[in-house]
Amino acid sequence: NFVDAWNWDAYGPNAQQNAYFFEPIAGYTDVQCADEECKTKPKATTMSGLKVVDDHTFTIATTEKVSNLKVRLGYTAFAPLPDAFLKDPTNKKWEKSPIGAGPFTITQNTATQIVLKKNADYSGKNKAHVDQVTYKVYNDAGPAYNDVVANNLDVSDLIPTDQLTNDQWKNDLPNRWGIRQSGVTQTITASSKDKQLQNQDLIKALSMDIDRATVTKQIFAGSRTPADGWVSPVVDGYKKGQCGQWCTYDKAKAKALYDKAGGYKGTLTIAVNGDGDHKAWSQAVCNGWKNDLGLNCQLKVTPDFKTLRDQVTKRELMGFFRTGWQMDYPSIENFLTPLYATGASSNDGDYSNKEFDAKLKEAAAAPDEAQANKLYQEAEAMLATRIPAIPLWTVSTPFAWSTKVTNVKLTPFGMIDLTAISVK
Repeated sequence: NFVDAWNWDAYGPNAQQNAYFFEPIAGYTDVQCADEECKTKPKATTMSGLKVVDDHTFTIATTEKVSNLKVRLGYTAFAPLPDAFLKDPTNKKWEKSPIGAGPFTITQNTATQIVLKKNADYSGKNKAHVDQVTYKVYNDAGPAYNDVVANNLDVSDLIPTDQLTNDQWKNDLPNRWGIRQSGVTQTITASSKDKQLQNQDLIKALSMDIDRATVTKQIFAGSRTPADGWVSPVVDGYKKGQCGQWCTYDKAKAKALYDKAGGYKGTLTIAVNGDGDHKAWSQAVCNGWKNDLGLNCQLKVTPDFKTLRDQVTKRELMGFFRTGWQMDYPSIENFLTPLYATGASSNDGDYSNKEFDAKLKEAAAAPDEAQANKLYQEAEAMLATRIPAIPLWTVSTPFAWSTKVTNVKLTPFGMIDLTAISVK
């Protein structure tokens, strides 16, 4: 099931966005489409580097050394797929009711809620302590927060920014709140269709004119930390100050560089999703550019995250759009390769730098983690020369819970640990 799943995921005609993660496996290129429309079928349907040995063993052969392969394999792209899916992969029911092998199974998936039940067949060590979990879908963070305060919602990891101010949320939720630094970064990315934003002096000027310290203090009440690079501090290999002067607020230098770049003609937009409580910080960034640089700036707010991501994926936006990254696995490499390598699956700004790509390959082939991290740091430093996305801040995730539950935790990924929670 692992081997069949990986082969299905990597097969070009299946057009899976996570296919990129299988690139190091021998035979990956043979299962890729020869043309963008995939009119010509690939040379092979399976990767030669995967071999089943017995019911509990398979081997992986890679085309080159991959220093953090074992860490990568924890990502969900490498999960197995059940026989039922592999026999009928085009059935739309899998979108709503996927089959998994974890501690919970999905029993209901609608526009307003997703219901999980304890998996009676789960044989792993992370067993659930509750029988059922219901995810409620909200269009705004405010009502969700109010429901936690009123004990109508048991857990939320999205606290409205206006409640963070002056620690109001801590007063509303005595002994019912927590905060954890997470492997999450926030950025804004320039549309590759916007020709004006191909000017690196302009990008650097705009980055230098973001007052990250004030925004994180006044809007996020310290639950965010100004970014000084593209990698989260929670992972081994993080190096301070990789963005250098471009992530340090300097209004005078920003204005001089902005004028040198010729400014931005017309109205520059920042696209954000309206259901994620992103209006306050993005408006603050816009206002800063208006006041310091004389730039016409407006927000473009989509109704929800899905709409924003669809527009990004289809390359429909101009100006900037909100981007962020929640680590797939705890490695400095995960904040670089999937986001900024040429043609990578999450390279929303279509960034391409041959020297950066070469350094990533050199790091992946390093003999040990320490040497690999050093080389990945060198790769990250290259991003300050040609900026692929403007770093904003790294995230410490605030979360809250009702009086009905106990042992509420977040994972280092910033996710609610459903297996830890118990009902009182």
